[in-house]
Amino acid sequence: MGEIKYFWEDMVVGTVSDLGTVTLTAEEIKDFARQFDPQPFHVDEAAGRASIYGNLCASGWHTCALAMKLTVTNFLQQSTSKGSPGLESLRWLKPVYPGDTLRLQQSIVESRPMRTRPDTGLVRSRWEMFNQNGDKVMEMEGYGMFGRRHPATAQELAQPGNAPGQE
Repeated sequence: MGEIKYFWEDMVVGTVSDLGTVTLTAEEIKDFARQFDPQPFHVDEAAGRASIYGNLCASGWHTCALAMKLTVTNFLQQSTSKGSPGLESLRWLKPVYPGDTLRLQQSIVESRPMRTRPDTGLVRSRWEMFNQNGDKVMEMEGYGMFGRRHPATAQELAQPGNAPGQE
């Protein structure tokens, strides 16, 4: 774990960050799929070619796992992350094939104090993964909890959008 660079206060709505790239091999696609999503088009080249995808392709869950690794390595390890209460949405938009280089982009879409935890802020982010051609292959949106430099004030907690039950 590196030096802390990002507290909740640093996560400004509208901020867009590049979280790195990763290139997939056929063996990585098959290894992941054998363990977690052994559908024929994920584990066998011939089955992939015969499928609607026209080639061996990565499991969408593999794409999510790669996005998580890039997020942890290039952002969360330098933050005050306290985990996540979950995702709002997840969409796999295009297949990911062997040799594809995927780039992850994170956008901050909402940020607010947590009423029940004044030392923590809640951030909603959108992650978009693009292939080397610029095609969006995955999009997900979800929440993260981050430590604050200073606990929320009563004034902050009283603002619209910070009502009980909105955490």
